Amino acid sequence: MRGRKPKPTGIKELEGNPGKRALNKKEPKPDSAIPVCPEHLEGEARKEWKRVTELLHKLGIISEVDRAALAIYCTAYADYVQACKKIKKEGAVIITEKGNLVQNPWMQIKKRSMDQVQKFCAEFGMTPSSRSRIKVDGADPEEELEKMLFGSGVRVKE
Repeated sequence: MRGRKPKPTGIKELEGNPGKRALNKKEPKPDSAIPVCPEHLEGEARKEWKRVTELLHKLGIISEVDRAALAIYCTAYADYVQACKKIKKEGAVIITEKGNLVQNPWMQIKKRSMDQVQKFCAEFGMTPSSRSRIKVDGADPEEELEKMLFGSGVRVKE
C-alpha cells in the first residue's frame, strides 16, 4: 500500500476535518476500555502498561482491540529501560578481548527500542506533535441539552 496511512475518523473529527473530505461513517468504533494486561509482561513492561493504559483510558482512545499494540509498546519500552541501565553500567564503548574499542551492543538495542517506542507513541497520541493535531473539547452540559432538545444543527443564543 502506498501513500500515507489513513487517519482514523475520530482523529479527523477532533481536528475539525481540515481537509473537508468525506468522513468514513462506517468506521468501527470500539468502546473505550482498559485491556487486560498480558501475562507475559513483567517488570518495567507491566509498570508501563498500568501507567499508560490508565492515561489513555481517561482520554477515551484505547479499547480491548488495542491490547497487542500496547503490549508491543510496553515490551519495547522495557527493552529501552534495560538497555539504558546496561549502558550506564558498562559504558557506551567497550573493550574487546583483543583490546579494541567498539560500541556497546546495548547501544543498538537502545536505538531500535527508542524507534519502536516513538512509533507506537505517535499511534496513540502520546507525543507532543501527535497531540497538537487533536482538539478535545470537554462536554458542555448546556450544549448537550440543546442537542438533545433541538438537534445538533441548532444553537440557542442568549
